[in-house]
Amino acid sequence: MKSIKRRFDNIAKRNPNYSSYLCFAEAVKERRFSKQMIQRWFNKLVDKDDYARSEKRETVDFLVSLSNPVRTTGIRGKTAPQGG
Repeated sequence: MKSIKRRFDNIAKRNPNYSSYLCFAEAVKERRFSKQMIQRWFNKLVDKDDYARSEKRETVDFLVSLSNPVRTTGIRGKTAPQGG
């Protein structure tokens, strides 16, 4: 698994107009990083001007959900029959 920093640097290099937050979001997207890892690198890589400090917890939680999306079963709108 590539490190977040390496992915972040590559994305920032390819997209110089992206904010540090957007580069970070792209770096963690669907890569299954832990919350601890995301928090650590978020503090190091994302400019403080790119997010509201009062919403930091919600921002990190969103990035965790972006990194670890809910898996779908492939059966849309179907529920398992109730046993009974």
